[in-house]
Parts: sequence; structure tokens; C-alpha cells
Amino acid sequence: MGLAMETATSASTILPFTPSVARATEGLYARVSQVVPEIEWAVHAPYVDAINRLKRQKNAVILGHNYMTPEIFHCVADFAGDSLQLAREAARTDAKVIVQAGVHFMAETSKILSPEKTVLIPDLRAGCSLAASITGADVRLLKQKYPGLPVVTYVNTSAEVKAESDVCCTSSDAVAVVEDIARDRGVDAVIMTPDEYLAANVAKQTPVRIIAWKGRCEVHERFSASDIRGYREANPGVVVLAHPECPPAVVSEADFAGSTSAMINYVGKQRPARVVMVTECSMSDNVAVEFPDVEFVRPCNLCPHMKRISLPKILNSLQTMTHEVTVEPAIAVRARAAVERMLAVKTSPQRAAA
Repeated sequence: MGLAMETATSASTILPFTPSVARATEGLYARVSQVVPEIEWAVHAPYVDAINRLKRQKNAVILGHNYMTPEIFHCVADFAGDSLQLAREAARTDAKVIVQAGVHFMAETSKILSPEKTVLIPDLRAGCSLAASITGADVRLLKQKYPGLPVVTYVNTSAEVKAESDVCCTSSDAVAVVEDIARDRGVDAVIMTPDEYLAANVAKQTPVRIIAWKGRCEVHERFSASDIRGYREANPGVVVLAHPECPPAVVSEADFAGSTSAMINYVGKQRPARVVMVTECSMSDNVAVEFPDVEFVRPCNLCPHMKRISLPKILNSLQTMTHEVTVEPAIAVRARAAVERMLAVKTSPQRAAA
């Protein structure tokens, strides 16, 4: 969609902040008032109200990734979390329509796990630098170069790349998946795509040799070890939580490294007085709503792709049933097999006991 068309669409959906809207959304604003200024709520509330009414009419659910802004994450999302968690939750519902408040590969994953449902993404340009760093053809070439080695692929990839892989992984289960597939295939090395920093961080935790691709997340690669030391100097006693997509030097400087869900769990269980979450900055706002007793230092590396998703675009998506995300059935079957292979590792009794 061109800029002129986007501007026209946005202008045509400007909604007024009426007393009835204020009453209907009062409870939701109370939830996010510490992170959304009142003057901004007057703009957001009409869309929140309209979206929540329309999704009920259309039997739709909205999936809100941890990097969505608070007015989306807390006020219209039916499920919130990391990408795979969202897709699995959507597959369990009776809803006929899934609106992905996230990026394109997440919508594809939702379609893979819910092929009978209509999956929409509010902006087709909501991509991902990491997912864009590798193609199915690249994976095929890697398999030719390293014959016999299994391919472990991060879920932050296209359906085509998943389809060319043996198993998927998340940032939280990557070590377990790598060791499981290496043991199953009787090899001492695996190919891991596409995030070179996640691969490097995994390599430090396993004897399995990792052959990595050179992809990076444009949000997490910008953090440095000197940034972490700067946070500590400026905020004495701060606890530093880092995402495994960060450079290994950053992870080494952190007090804890884990997926977005793992970081949230850490804050919930440990209740640090002051914390910095070294990841996309909207996540700190979203977690702060849940834990008002914790002080959040907020580094601000924004994901420009995530920020393409807005309340007006979500409303337009529901109104017009655009943009539908589809996956070629043959690719979807193979991609689903890679995802299900990962889920089997996560739930195996042997792994749970370990």
C-alpha cells in the first residue's frame, strides 16, 4: 500500500472520543494509565472500543506480540506473548478469524498451525530483518554444503525456510532442540539458522558444534556490552535481562538471558527493585503494567516493523478482512512437521526430567 493510500485510509477512520466510548473503555484505561498518557488515550480509546466490538461480531481473536504497544497489547489483544505461544493459543480457540498484531512470519506460523482459519495481518509491510536474511534456497545450499547435518531453524523465519528445516526452535528451547536432534541423528554438529548471535549463545551451552548463518535482528544487534555497563553505572543495583538474539558480549554482561517469556517470568518470580530488559522497548511498558512495584529502566531500540501495526490498521483489517495471509499447502505441511518436531522435544518426559 502506498503512502497516499495509507494516509487516505487513516484519515477516513478517525473516530471521536465520546462519553460513551470513555465509559466503555474506562476499565481498560485504568489498566494502562501508568504507561499511556491521558491525552493519548483520547486518541486510542475509540479504536479500542470499535475493535473490541467488531471482533466479537466477526468471531475473531487478536494476537498481540510482546513488542506491541500497550494500547494494543493490553487493550485489544485476546492473547499476548511470544510468537509461537500466540500461534498455539489461537489454534486452541473456536475463533474463525485470527488478526496477527505482530509481523508476517508470525502470521504464517498461525496459518500453519490453524490452516482452516482466516489469518489477517494489518500491514503487509510488517516484516522482520531476521526472517528476511534467509530463504528456502539458502537452506537447500547449506544442506548441500554440509550433507547429513540436520537443520535447526529459529521460529523467526518464513514458512518456506521452516519447510526446508528438520526442526524449529525458540530462543528458550534452542539448546534442548539442538542436543535432541544431534543425538537422534547421531551427529556431533548441526546447522542453525538464521540468527548468528542466538547460535553463538547456544554454542556456549552445548558440546554440539553449531554451524551458523549470518542473520541478525536489527533491534538486538544494536546493543553492546558498553551499553550494559552504562545502564549499571547510571542505575546502581539494576538487574540486567538480555534476549539471546543480542551479541554474546551483551549476554555475558547480563544477569540473566532468556526469551521474552523467560524475562517476564524472571521479573514475576524475582521481583527485582530495578530492572532493564535488553530487547525491544515496548516490552518494558507492557511488563510494567503487570508489575507496578518494579522500576523499569527503558532502553529504547524500537522495531520499525512491529510499529507498523497500529489500532487504526487493526480496525481496518477487521472491517475489510485484509490482508489475508496464506501458505502453500505443500510448504505448510513440511513447515508444520518442523514445528511439531520441536514441540515433541519440549514436551518429552525425558527432557522434562532433565
